[in-house]
Formats: sequence, C-alpha cells, structure tokens
Amino acid sequence: MGTTQLESVPEPKYWHLKTVLTEALDSEFSVGEILPNERDLAARFGVARATLRQALEQLELEGRLQRRRGVGTTVAPPRMGVSVGSEQHAWPGGPDDAWHAVDCRLEVPPAALAEPLVTGSDEAVHVVRRSRVSRGQPVASELLYIPAASVPDLSGIDAPSGAARARAVLRELQRLELERQENAVELGSAGADEARELDRLPGAPVLVVTTRYIARGRTAALSAATYRADTCRLTFGDSGGVEIHHGPERQAS
Repeated sequence: MGTTQLESVPEPKYWHLKTVLTEALDSEFSVGEILPNERDLAARFGVARATLRQALEQLELEGRLQRRRGVGTTVAPPRMGVSVGSEQHAWPGGPDDAWHAVDCRLEVPPAALAEPLVTGSDEAVHVVRRSRVSRGQPVASELLYIPAASVPDLSGIDAPSGAARARAVLRELQRLELERQENAVELGSAGADEARELDRLPGAPVLVVTTRYIARGRTAALSAATYRADTCRLTFGDSGGVEIHHGPERQAS
C-alpha cells in the first residue's frame, strides 16, 4: 500500500476518505482480509484518527466492512438480500427452509405478543429458537412463538427441549393448512443475547422481520427474526416470503 494524501475538497473530509477507502478495498483487498490498524491507516491517508473512524463507521453501515470481536476490521462479502414478499405461503421448517433449529422450550411470551397470539398473559407457548448461517457466518436469529393449540399432538414426543424438540414442533405445525402470512419490517439494535448469537457488538444495527402465520382464522405462529443489518439488504416484491440470497449489490436497497 502506497501513501496517499487527501487534497482539499468541498465535501466533509471523512466522506471523501470513505470514497478513497472504497477504491482501495476494491483494488487491494479481498473478502475477509483484515485491514491495517487505525494508526497505520490514518498515517497513510494523512488524516486524524477521528476522521478515519467516521469513514470506517460509514463503510460498516454500508456493508463494506465488518468489525469482529477479537479479529479486527475485515472486508465484508457482498450484502445478502432479505426478500419480503406477500405471495409465498410456507410454514417454517419445510424442506426448502434454510434455518437451523437450535432449541425449543415452553415459555410465557412477551406481553406485546400475547394479544396477536391470542393467549393469556401467563400462558406458556412453544418458543423455537433457530439460526441462519451464510458463508460460515451467522446472519440471523429467530424466535418462533407457537401456541399449544397449534400443535396439540406432542404428547408422544419424548425430547423435552433441544433441537429435536424444535423439529418435532415444526413438523406438527405443518399439519395445519396455512391460509396466509403477514410480514412487517423495522430497524432495531442488537440486544446482548442477539449480539452474542450474531457475533456483533451490543447496539449494532439489525433488521427485525416479524411474520404472522394465519391458520383457521387465527395466529398459528409468530416469528421474530433478527438479521444483521451490515450483511443484509431489503428487497420487496410479490414473490418471496423471507429469504436470504447472495447478490452482487453492495448498497442497501
């Protein structure tokens, strides 16, 4: 890497530095490569470390860089799309589902979910925890809330918890005829548990996709899936549901 000094420009210095850094990422680094430390980068570009941090933070928000605990700042792979559509009807856990079951427990859902689930405030439901990995990296985690009335035939299943129990609950859920599903998306920040599961720092930006599965005129299941905002972008259309796919785009839609 040679030395490049920044000339006076009308735009903020950190923004111009971001452009210069982007060109360097495209020409000098490969996906997954660790960048030099902040001191060396600031010296190379002749800027203060505060200016450098602003540029790096912007590139992280755009999905070009990833900051990983114990590793440093690395070049990110192209963003993956979270496609949110309205036409697909598929229960979670089907043959084309890329999520991996992790655990299942009986728990009382948060108060905000009791109403859409049509359960009492102290009524326990099956809570299935699932994860999604892409290119060896965690990109999403999910909590799937399923009322006992949606899966009444679980008495013969021995596993009280764990991945086996989660898969059994999802198999029973698929016995219902799915009428429709409704999706909602919002921007949030990772809590402590989500940050640990997604290998992010607490407070990192995330996309929260809530999916309500309707059968027999009621909510049969409710999914709250949390996606890493630095590796995912939103796409909208009538064909979809919620899925991750690789694409060449790097900028958020």
